Amino acid sequence: MSVYITSTGAFLPGPPVGNDEMEDILGYVDGKKSRLKRRILKANGILTRHYAIDKNHDTLWSATDMGVLAAQQCLERSSLSSGQVKMLSCATTPGDMVIPGFGSMVQAGLDIPEVELHTTHGICSSSSMAIKAAFNNIRVGDQNNALVVVSELASRLFKNTRYEAAGGSAAMNFNAEFLRWMLSDGAGALLLEDKPRGKCFRIDWMRSFSHADSFPVCMGIGSTTDVNDKRTWQDFATYAEAEAHGALLIRQDIRLLEHIVKLGVDGALRLIEEGLLDTSKLDHLLCHYSSHHFKSRIYDLLDMAGAKIDEQKWYSNLYTRGNTGSASILIMLDEFLREDRAKVGDTMVCMVPESGRFNVAYMHLTMVEA
Repeated sequence: MSVYITSTGAFLPGPPVGNDEMEDILGYVDGKKSRLKRRILKANGILTRHYAIDKNHDTLWSATDMGVLAAQQCLERSSLSSGQVKMLSCATTPGDMVIPGFGSMVQAGLDIPEVELHTTHGICSSSSMAIKAAFNNIRVGDQNNALVVVSELASRLFKNTRYEAAGGSAAMNFNAEFLRWMLSDGAGALLLEDKPRGKCFRIDWMRSFSHADSFPVCMGIGSTTDVNDKRTWQDFATYAEAEAHGALLIRQDIRLLEHIVKLGVDGALRLIEEGLLDTSKLDHLLCHYSSHHFKSRIYDLLDMAGAKIDEQKWYSNLYTRGNTGSASILIMLDEFLREDRAKVGDTMVCMVPESGRFNVAYMHLTMVEA
């Protein structure tokens, strides 16, 4: 059975925040300006992003709020009401609550009765897992529609007080500060159905390749900076002690990060070998590269492998929307559709490399019209 993305929605909190405004909102660690901010922003190329917190560090929209608003927009653009949704498949990174699952919070916010529920917890590729769960559910005939909702609220992790509780400037090494100038907030939603409606995307296939067996954690929260300390945040006597040891800071191991480019390209080449992907016939590439720095690397490696995708076929909103983690690919799809960039018959690949412990997800779409 074929599966179609018949509607999309997105929510970005507040006005765009420029590079010079970031520290005014996130706060100055120990009252000092960052020495690394300019260097990191130059590499990632992001000019504006959105935050769900204000200068007082009050949360104006929770992750659940943003997910609900994106989902409501998606449903308003469709022919379905929330009461007609048969499956709700959600994803996030930290969410709002440790438990229950993020999907339960979104279901309550949307007031959807007796729905089949799925929650995926992870980083960037968790959205692909949520989409695939919905895709497979419809494909095998269990349900005739599914609503996918993905939301990220990263800014709460980057308040200056988080770093000060872990030692202030002494805790601000490159790995700890890197993501502060990379990640931001937003939510996206997709409606999947077993029949096309108007101009929409048909999902042709979805695949992913995880390399967690071959690499240590590259991006995470929950452990200390001491490689010999095997405790996670829940092993400390108190949460305050865990915070003081830096176990609640989000970090990126920059030494490992470069692997994501090669792994992403290797996965694409594997799909070519399997006959699923033909880059010469591809009309669009929606790639969730987290930094402009990686775009040329991916492009060059594909070219060297004889699988070049012309640059005019690439689409990204990274530079104006920022890196919204798992929500990025849904927000990207929504804007791509709103901008009417594809014509009927066009094919595209959505590529989502995740550096948490290296998982790369791919989705092939074709634009159709009912």
